[in-house]
Amino acid sequence: MDEPAAIPRPLRERLTVPVLAFGGILMAVMQTVVVPLLPDLPRLTGASPGAVSWMVTATLLAGAVLTPVLGRAGDMYGKRRVLMAALGLMTVGSVLCALSSDIRVLIAARALSGAASAVVPLAISILRDELPPERRGNAVALMSSTVGIGAALGLPLAAVIVQYANWHAMFWVTAGLGAFGVTSVWWAVRESPVREPGRFDVPGTLGLAAGLVSLLLGVSQGGQWGWGSARILGLFGAAAVVLALWWWQQLRTERPLVDLRLVSKPRVGLSHVAALLTGFAFYANSLVTAQLVQAPRATGYGLGLSIVQTGLVLLPGGFIMLLFSPVSARISASRGPRVTLALGALVIAAGYAVRIADSHDLWMIMVGAAVVGTGTTLAYSALPTLILHAVPAGQTASANGVNVLMRTIGQAVSSAVVAAVLVRHTSLVGGVPVPALDGYLLAFGVAGAVALAACATALCIPADPEAGGTRRARGARKEVMEGA
Repeated sequence: MDEPAAIPRPLRERLTVPVLAFGGILMAVMQTVVVPLLPDLPRLTGASPGAVSWMVTATLLAGAVLTPVLGRAGDMYGKRRVLMAALGLMTVGSVLCALSSDIRVLIAARALSGAASAVVPLAISILRDELPPERRGNAVALMSSTVGIGAALGLPLAAVIVQYANWHAMFWVTAGLGAFGVTSVWWAVRESPVREPGRFDVPGTLGLAAGLVSLLLGVSQGGQWGWGSARILGLFGAAAVVLALWWWQQLRTERPLVDLRLVSKPRVGLSHVAALLTGFAFYANSLVTAQLVQAPRATGYGLGLSIVQTGLVLLPGGFIMLLFSPVSARISASRGPRVTLALGALVIAAGYAVRIADSHDLWMIMVGAAVVGTGTTLAYSALPTLILHAVPAGQTASANGVNVLMRTIGQAVSSAVVAAVLVRHTSLVGGVPVPALDGYLLAFGVAGAVALAACATALCIPADPEAGGTRRARGARKEVMEGA
């Protein structure tokens, strides 16, 4: 699609960041809006609860597969073009959900919406190519924090729409927002001239898709099918074999889907490990908080909040992520992104310590969740900066796509672990088994321990010598100016 020629360049530069940030928020909103519907969808669609759960699983699987694939396509064919395609697929998925009550159509439509997971890595790559260095840090930090902002906004927005309107209206709203997002990117964002030409790695794409689907399907369905069942063990075995063959194929391909030689470098590989651990630690906050505050008061700890009230409890965390993104950028500029990442993981662990200390009072629950959100902002803002400093300009979208993929895997594992912990720690309330408070506290403890592991991993990442030289040069310039 051709670019609009009438937009003055200064105006386009001012619009680039807010338009891309809107796309990131929209992606996160799209991933969370279905959550308030899950309890009612079996009745609304005539499908079983197991089938309905695939509306979440399909989005997760599609996003995990398409994020690195679309990132590589963006590096090859144009990041703006692929970004518009990802938002377009998300919009089509919303329209299909708005038009149908057939669970098969709904699952396929949610899989299409999973393409939006590639929006953030593509947008970060565009920001690297288009913005001057002095604006890049704040913009990348804001772009990374849109994941939390959108997630915090999506839940109450969807809950209000579902409570006061037909459930299809929610998808018409997201379809309209998606169409606006595509139009805004076409109108305001310039196509990046930075490309990494070559033949698209189709065997690598199919191998990665098969391996990730097997792995994440086993993780997401283990609680329902049984962790020791033949199906789950078969999926994990298939994932191990397929991903091992894929790794071998990628090392022998001239233009691979994922440059594993880059991944083997400590600054890149350890950044991906930190992303996986941070994704695990962050996701437990939303999962556990939502269930905890909605638990019946008869449990002795639950607050009995509605889904709308629950969304409002999580909402301050989204605004905190927005406010702290420039703080993260300043820390990264002065101390380096690995320090920001380590600090963010440490703050996440501190937030879980608050949750363990007091999970009865609403205001303390909100404080603990907000502290975790603050740490997530610092960590998520630092991760793409680490990648940008460590890979060539022509591979930023694909490398950030892999980093987002690792976060996704961490979130999927977090969901499975939290579910397993809560299932094993239950008590009877009115004859019905519900998670016990000990289960929630144990989940907080596990997430906090994983956050500390992310902190240790961040500290093991080698410092960026180029960034250090830049900071020394900046300090020298400051001394000269003060002397003058």
